[in-house]
Amino acid sequence: MTLSQQKAKILLVDDEYFNFEVLKHAMSERFELDYSNSGQSCLGQIVMEHPDLILLDVCMPGLDGYDTCRMIKNTPETKNIPVLLLTGLEAERDKQAGFDAGCDDYIIKPYSLPLLIEKISHYVGR
Repeated sequence: MTLSQQKAKILLVDDEYFNFEVLKHAMSERFELDYSNSGQSCLGQIVMEHPDLILLDVCMPGLDGYDTCRMIKNTPETKNIPVLLLTGLEAERDKQAGFDAGCDDYIIKPYSLPLLIEKISHYVGR
């Protein structure tokens, strides 16, 4: 596989491992997926591994997705990595909170897998 053919690295940050299993099964031919189970644990992982895109759950114990996103976007080494928030929170104020935190996109669960793949492809250019 040449450099230009490498799969985009996607980090899923979600406290539900099952969500990672579903996405990995559905997208592994197109993307390289990695997993982190909390906002806190993903921060060092992002700096070390520098994924091409982050799929970030909003509702997690401890550091929630909004605060995690804010920290990612306020860190020089990670601020340019696209962050797509994945959430069941549908209210306009929740969506606005996501964009205020710096997310690049706000995707409401349950989402269409083809639409999610299309959005990811838009941001990673592959």
